[in-house]
Amino acid sequence: MTVTETAREREWQIDGLSYRGLSWGPEDGTPVLALHGWMDHGGSFQTLAPRLTGCHVVAPDLSGQGLSGHRAAHATYNIWDDLPQLAALIERLGWTDCIVIGHSRGANIAALLAAAQPGKVRALVALDSLVPEPNDPARFAETLGAFVDETRRRKGRPLRTFPDRAAYTKRRQEQGNAPRTSEALADRALETVEDGVRMRGDPRLFASSAVRLTQAQVDAVLRALRCPVLNIWAEGGVKQRRPQIAALPAHAAELVAIYETLDLPGDHHFHMEDEAAGRIAAAVLDFLARHGAV
Repeated sequence: MTVTETAREREWQIDGLSYRGLSWGPEDGTPVLALHGWMDHGGSFQTLAPRLTGCHVVAPDLSGQGLSGHRAAHATYNIWDDLPQLAALIERLGWTDCIVIGHSRGANIAALLAAAQPGKVRALVALDSLVPEPNDPARFAETLGAFVDETRRRKGRPLRTFPDRAAYTKRRQEQGNAPRTSEALADRALETVEDGVRMRGDPRLFASSAVRLTQAQVDAVLRALRCPVLNIWAEGGVKQRRPQIAALPAHAAELVAIYETLDLPGDHHFHMEDEAAGRIAAAVLDFLARHGAV
């Protein structure tokens, strides 16, 4: 069943950064902050958000992606860099606390937000991820060196262009996205230029992080999750390709006080497909009701 609702454009100025985004649902509904994945944008929730009945879903384009502004030349895009602005956004929306839904990289950011600001997060829903894969502490200097080199190299590159929209969507499909997902993400990800279309995303997002969490730090994040956590995985998603992530649900169940997990059919962007989005929404609404989060 197809469910449609016209998204409302939103805009905020926070800490000198321009954030754009989308929202769905009644303004007085259950507050939901939705955080998208790497090189996606708030529009990635356009299929799922209208199905979250009774919820006011706000999906910002994270900095450097979608229609939001790029960070300053000296700034970075580590997974924790948006946290101060997200905490401010929750307050700007007039919310005391909220449910946070995150997909992929957005799930990692959502988990860090819930761990660092437990009073602001009523419940956490993580889609096809939860926390980042831990890094070997012995590789700290190597990781830091890659960050310096790659950030400098990426900063000097022009934004990537394609001759037309079709070339962009073809590229996404070659990287594993379904045709509908590729089309749905195109508008907000691209801008028209003289020689075709250009990606809006900051090239620095392709650079290595400065620091990657160790296993001990990942475990500390999981233990700090005081809110109920629902972790939904795509059967054709990241667990199929990464053995370390495949072991994460069992590990998280030992460390997170209230943790539930389930697998649903679909690929990594399963929340953008009608059937899967319906199943995700039903699972989320049931979970929130059972844990008194709505």
